[in-house]
Amino acid sequence: MRSQSIRPTHGDLVDADGAPVRLRVNPRARRVSIRIDSASGEVIATAPSPRRIDEAMAFVARRRGWIEARLRELPRAQPFEPGVVIEVAGSPCELVSSAGRPRWRPADEDQPLALLAPGEGPPFARAVANALKAEARRVLLERTALHARTLGKPTPAVAIADPRGRWGSCTPPRRGGFGASLEVGRVRYSWRLILAPPAVLDYVAAHECAHLVEANHSPRFWAVVKGLVGDHRPHRAWLRANGPRLHAMGR
Repeated sequence: MRSQSIRPTHGDLVDADGAPVRLRVNPRARRVSIRIDSASGEVIATAPSPRRIDEAMAFVARRRGWIEARLRELPRAQPFEPGVVIEVAGSPCELVSSAGRPRWRPADEDQPLALLAPGEGPPFARAVANALKAEARRVLLERTALHARTLGKPTPAVAIADPRGRWGSCTPPRRGGFGASLEVGRVRYSWRLILAPPAVLDYVAAHECAHLVEANHSPRFWAVVKGLVGDHRPHRAWLRANGPRLHAMGR
């Protein structure tokens, strides 16, 4: 009996005419589409149903030239290595290999801000990333508490992660059943916001805190954001233009 070939399915990484492609099935999609994940560099092909996955792969093959052009535009990975200068909260920061626990060296007239971490290679990179995550959590917790207080809301629980598609997310507070007390909201941020200018980081914190009041993106929501940080459009534009570069750092 002749064996049947296994059809590709949702989540598979396949080869489509020489290009590695991640397959997605989204029932809400109206048509076959492709996009480039700027964080991972993956080509993602989306089909409205499993039956149209072959159509999505054929579409990728036809758009090979467009895909190659978009991949060339992605920023190159920038590993965390001794001697590299990055920006932390808008200030140049030199990465320095030094024995002991990771620590910050303040800037002065003779030298820039520096992050000192032990080792080299992957251990050094991990130590730098962990220090940046800790700093991101400290600053974002501070800004979140400020904006929540301005809105008259309890400070939500703050978590730091490395999501590819969002800079932040918010679960508004809700009341449990049978008269249970009101739980605080929960906010999760990308630690990479510490690599952005302070005003951009602050906008994201304000954006997520605004969801404590309006769990949507209605005009009333944007009015809350404006009341916290003013015009949000320059900050959103900065993230669109520079987001891929932030995701390439530490890779």
